[in-house]
Amino acid sequence: MNTVAPTTIRQQLREFILGKFVFGQDYLLGDEDSLAQQGIVDSTGVLQIVSFLQEAYNITVEEEELTPENLDSINSIMAYLCRKRSAIPAASEGEGTT
Repeated sequence: MNTVAPTTIRQQLREFILGKFVFGQDYLLGDEDSLAQQGIVDSTGVLQIVSFLQEAYNITVEEEELTPENLDSINSIMAYLCRKRSAIPAASEGEGTT
């Protein structure tokens, strides 16, 4: 399984959010800042984040997981990703590496 360091994931999330929703404005986004309360994302933005997470980190985000507790800040997204990735069984365990 290809593992990515948490620091790298955090940076990828920050770059995606700032690049997609802040449109090049000089914006300092803290890890605990609420994306909704800061006006950075709305419900459509959350779906774009979900799509990014599913594609970039090979997870499936279930409908009941679309909550602020999981998706409203860099830290909440990081915690959610950690939970999701630790729940994925190592399907390739015992197989050759690619």
